[in-house]
Amino acid sequence: MRRRGFRSPSWTASLTWKSAVFLTVMCCTLAALLGFLVHTAVTRQTVEQAREKTLSRLEVVTDAYEAGEPLPPGSGIDPPGLPASLRALAADGERGTVVADGPHRPGDPDGRSGPAMWAAGPADGRALATWTDYSHSARTIGGLDRAIIGSSLLAIAATLLVGLFAVGRVTRRLHQSARVARRISAGDLDARVHDPRTARPVRAQDEVAIVAGALDTMASTLQRKLQTEQRFTADVAHELRTPLTGLSAAAELLPPGRPAELVRDRVQAMRALTEDLLEISRLDARTEEVDLAVHELAPLAERVVRASGADTEVRVRGAARVETDRRRLERVIGNLVANAHRHGRPPVVLSVDGAVVSVRDHGPGFPAYLLDGGPQRFRTDGAGKGHGLGLTIALGQAQVIGARLDFGNPPDGGALVRMTLPEYVRLDDGDADANPGGDGGRGSTDDPDGPTRRGPHAT
Repeated sequence: MRRRGFRSPSWTASLTWKSAVFLTVMCCTLAALLGFLVHTAVTRQTVEQAREKTLSRLEVVTDAYEAGEPLPPGSGIDPPGLPASLRALAADGERGTVVADGPHRPGDPDGRSGPAMWAAGPADGRALATWTDYSHSARTIGGLDRAIIGSSLLAIAATLLVGLFAVGRVTRRLHQSARVARRISAGDLDARVHDPRTARPVRAQDEVAIVAGALDTMASTLQRKLQTEQRFTADVAHELRTPLTGLSAAAELLPPGRPAELVRDRVQAMRALTEDLLEISRLDARTEEVDLAVHELAPLAERVVRASGADTEVRVRGAARVETDRRRLERVIGNLVANAHRHGRPPVVLSVDGAVVSVRDHGPGFPAYLLDGGPQRFRTDGAGKGHGLGLTIALGQAQVIGARLDFGNPPDGGALVRMTLPEYVRLDDGDADANPGGDGGRGSTDDPDGPTRRGPHAT
């Protein structure tokens, strides 16, 4: 069994989080370095001052000892509490100082006073020592350390906030560019970043502004090229209609026979292709309008199957009413059924389950490119006839009426297309019950001449 490795949360990959960690580590490192340097310098200076003061006091004590005078307070011969290292140094005839606990004081519960700076020197084989209070210096160093830690934490917090604010502005601009890129990839060629730094060419641009400007330029160029191709396709299809009409009329005048049938068949195929190209051009222009009306989905799908004349099984699992453009919906269902018969194998099954229409065949299934990127024009891997425009038109018309198409290959073989329509919901059950047609006052069901509502191309 393969062991799965640890996967860090997705938020740890963000630039903001990485910048926060980097700033925190750098601030902590810098604060620790500066704090260490300041602590070392101040401690060294404080110790040197205390050492010089104690050595000067030892000189006075030594003069008093040599003159036979009483020793001043805070000094003595081998006083209790003298550090052993300093006692050994004096026994060797040398002088030295050390910071250690002070001598025993009466009433001190732990037997020791605060820190003291000891100084000792030789005195007839013994140690002549003196000491000065070091507690004030120790408190000064402790207060300095606390001040360094507090100021370091404050500086780290301030630097982190300022850094996150600056990084946040950059990441917000990057996220804006990413959102625009996703909109462009989804088909919204009018999307632009419009970074304020690119609005004025004389203004210095950072790397994010350069990327945003390049993305806007790419989108504009892509939009112009696609519009040129769309106009070219529409113009070619429109110009072909006139000669094809004349060619169709001339084909009808040919004497009966096999050549005449072949000519009529090819002319009919050319006319169908031309009409498909014109339909795709209208869909690309996004100027289509829909005539909305309420329809029973199951009877509508059954009529499309009967009109196709193909051997298609219809299964109805649930009845639903949808508000849609009947002509466009019939076009979508008809194309899906025709594609299943053309590129798949029987049996072909059309299922209606609520507001979902599924078309299933038992052929080789959809190619990988279609499952990954959707239908592509003039591309088909099937063995049957076709130009690869049927599913493209079905997808475009489905977007117009607000439906969603999902393409897949079932595990047991074949191809499956699932169309999900927006289901019609009655807002007033009382009015719906009073109206036998069940249209809720919004239009008759399955009546082509009934009241309809006209809406814009909804994509």
